[in-house]
Amino acid sequence: MTGTTAVTDTGPAAPAPSGVIRYWAAAKAEAGTGEEPYRAATLQEALDAARLQHADQPRFARVLSLCSFLVDGSPVGTRDHASVHLADGGVVEVLPPFAGG
Repeated sequence: MTGTTAVTDTGPAAPAPSGVIRYWAAAKAEAGTGEEPYRAATLQEALDAARLQHADQPRFARVLSLCSFLVDGSPVGTRDHASVHLADGGVVEVLPPFAGG
């Protein structure tokens, strides 16, 4: 439920955390921006929302699939993006492969 407030058995849940996605190099070029806000509980939700937002940029999803990610300065590595929780006020760095590594 990206960008919405979930309802639980005990009542409405808090809205999903919000923060900033920062794009670098090819990801920045394809997004057409250096950064944009997110409202998502997990990295997977944030990336799914970004793909939808940039659906008119056909190469964006491809570039994103090649990227590595930092969440609040920590590498995500091979962790399942659905298991990477985002914090309110957090920062997701989107890092395409760079020459030489």
